Amino acid sequence: MANHRGDFIWYELLTSNTRAAADFYGAVIGWRSHTPDGMRGYTLFGAGETDVAGLLAIPTEAASAGQRPIWLGYIAVDDVDEAVSSIVAAGGTRHVPPTDIPGVGRFSMVADPQGVMFYVMRGAVDGTSTSFHAEKTGHCQWNELATNDPVAALAFYSGRFGWTKGDAMPMGDMGDYQFFKQNGQMVGAVMARKPGAPPMWTFYFGVDDIDVATKTASSKGAKIHYGPAEIPGGSFIIIADDPQGATFGLVGPRKR
Repeated sequence: MANHRGDFIWYELLTSNTRAAADFYGAVIGWRSHTPDGMRGYTLFGAGETDVAGLLAIPTEAASAGQRPIWLGYIAVDDVDEAVSSIVAAGGTRHVPPTDIPGVGRFSMVADPQGVMFYVMRGAVDGTSTSFHAEKTGHCQWNELATNDPVAALAFYSGRFGWTKGDAMPMGDMGDYQFFKQNGQMVGAVMARKPGAPPMWTFYFGVDDIDVATKTASSKGAKIHYGPAEIPGGSFIIIADDPQGATFGLVGPRKR
């Protein structure tokens, strides 16, 4: 079955050092990296035989404007041009106009009304992306948005992509950790950003052993901000910055 409007279909790392980043994530998550023919400058990360994410250098113009290393998500839409128009009309921003990639699809880089960047995309073929899979190691298993106004943010994404509210978990002074569903599946949550932290998406990638992955990340130069901490269901998470400064999450079991 092809992906639906509103599915997360790809993840991409913009970074200042692609070679170092490929080495880091290969060691921490176990991704293999390769550059397909005709895609010079773009590296694919694979979990087993499945490509799940991409990697490229921050464009010179963006770097000059202050763009820092960052993970971005791609959200499926039926029509990229219509989606971008809707995003802008709702208070968002267009950063890269709708653009065709021959044989791959049409995409645009945009930002929500709080300034959080993401991509919208329509694939060239009706295949099914499994870049997001809540149970597979090496795939993104959770999508978390920290924002200035969680209620307004969820209304924005729901209006554009059809996401629906799930349960909410109280977080004291931080308000609720609001789960959201896509096609009936719980795929992420929206929460208030911590004071001093920018609004942003954080993506949690699955690992076999959270302690091994955390130790490896630290030894490779990551800065661990949180965890390992247990979450409902018995798995553990960390939030960290990679050596170039891009924030990412890991989720997996504790085996010791």
